[in-house]
Amino acid sequence: MAPQHELNALHELGDGGGRRGRTGPCTYVLVHGTHSAGAYWLPVAQELTLRGHRVVAVDLPLHGSQAFVPESYQRQDLAAMATEPSPVAALSLDDYERHVTRVVRRAAAHSPVVLVGHSLGGATVSRVSDAVPEMLHHICYVAAFCPSPALPSPDACTAAPENADALIPLGQIIGDPDRLGVMRLNPRSPDPGYLEALREMMCAGYPDNVFRQRLGSMQTDESTTAYAGRAVGRTETWGRLPRTYLRFGKDRTIATKLQDRMIAEADARTPRNRFHVHDFPAAPHIGPLDPAPVVDALAALAP
Repeated sequence: MAPQHELNALHELGDGGGRRGRTGPCTYVLVHGTHSAGAYWLPVAQELTLRGHRVVAVDLPLHGSQAFVPESYQRQDLAAMATEPSPVAALSLDDYERHVTRVVRRAAAHSPVVLVGHSLGGATVSRVSDAVPEMLHHICYVAAFCPSPALPSPDACTAAPENADALIPLGQIIGDPDRLGVMRLNPRSPDPGYLEALREMMCAGYPDNVFRQRLGSMQTDESTTAYAGRAVGRTETWGRLPRTYLRFGKDRTIATKLQDRMIAEADARTPRNRFHVHDFPAAPHIGPLDPAPVVDALAALAP
C-alpha cells in the first residue's frame, strides 16, 4: 500500500497519461468514508496485495497522514472543541474528486483500475467516474452513498425516509456544525453512553479491543460542505462503467433500506448496466469482522 507522500511525489512528476502503458496487475484505489482515513482499508489492502494486486488506500485531503487534529481535542477541552476553527471546513467534494482523480491517473498509466469507495467515499467514486471514466475498469460502492437525481447529495441520502432507522450522531456532535463547517466528533470521550452510540453506528457486535482500535483511527472533523455536494453520476460516463455494490445488512449509518433504494435508482437510470450486488447480511457499517469475504468480492472485479 503506497504511502500518501509517495503518491504526492509521483503527482509532481506528472500524471502518466491515462491508460498508456498499462501492463501490470490490477490496481485497487480505495477511498475511505467520513471521519476516517486510508488506514480503514488496511486489512483489505493487505490481503489484496498478498493475492498479487496493487493497492493504494487514499488519504483524502486533511485526513490520515495529513490529518487536522484540533488542539482542544488533544487537551479534551470540550468547551474549546465546540468553537475551535477547522481547515477541514474549506474542503468540498471537488477537492476530494481532484485528489482521487490524480491518484487514478497515475495508477491507470500502469494497470487497470478498480475504484472502491466506503460510506461518504461513494460520492467521490461517482464524481471520479464522471471525471475520468476511460481510466476505470470497474467501480465499487461498499455500504456507500450512490446519489441519484432524487437524492443528489450525501445530505439528501441521509435525510431519505429509507434512512429513518439509521443512527444520526446528533447527540455526539461537538459544537454547531453550521458555524464550524464540520461535523466534529470526540472519539476520545470517556462517556460510556457516547462511546456506545459510536459503537452502534460503526461496528455493533465487534469485540471491545477492536472497537477501541477503530476509535483510535477516527478523525474528529468531516466537512459539512462535502456532505452537501452534488454527486450524481452522468449516464454517459458513470452509467457506462461496470459497477458493484457491497450491501451491509446491519448498517446503522447508511441503513440497508437506503442502500437498496440507491441501488434500485441507479439500476433504473441504466437498466442495461445494473449493479452487481453482494449481500453481507450481518455486517455493520465498517464491514464484517473477518475481511476475507469482502476481499473475495473485490478480487473478483479484477480483469
